[in-house]
Amino acid sequence: MTIALDRPVGTRTRDPKELLNAVQPHVRHLTVNVLDGGMTLWDREIALLLRDHTMVRGMAERILGNAVMYTIGCIEHPEVHLGVGKLVDIGVHQLILDTPVWWALCDAYNEGRYKHHAPFVERRRDGLCLRTADFLRSIGFDVDEELWAIDGTDCSPCDNKVPDSH
Repeated sequence: MTIALDRPVGTRTRDPKELLNAVQPHVRHLTVNVLDGGMTLWDREIALLLRDHTMVRGMAERILGNAVMYTIGCIEHPEVHLGVGKLVDIGVHQLILDTPVWWALCDAYNEGRYKHHAPFVERRRDGLCLRTADFLRSIGFDVDEELWAIDGTDCSPCDNKVPDSH
């Protein structure tokens, strides 16, 4: 028997743009703000990054792509302690701050459970950022080496002891 699930493409794809755009049917809150502009979710998050940060579109896409990879990696592997540096964290924060999109992402990929963001105050300087890039690569993502190397030993990890936190 074949069962069809009402879910996005799942994590079969490793393209961060596809992964983010696939959550659009799961956006249920503030849809007028989020969906009425006619943009894909990817383009929306890029536009918000460009609105709030001084960077060119290419850099915004690199940052957002790696933030999506990191988020999906954290969702798929909650048992693995992962962390990002300051640069990729800009993209992670963008996803979290656009709460209707974050909720949809959690609905689509985390079985509806909210993925908390519980950062430590003190940064870690033990290379977790570089290990995170290696881990994301090992699960099939094409990480941007340069973005991860920039903050390679200066990481801002979340508390992995908080239930369902990244």
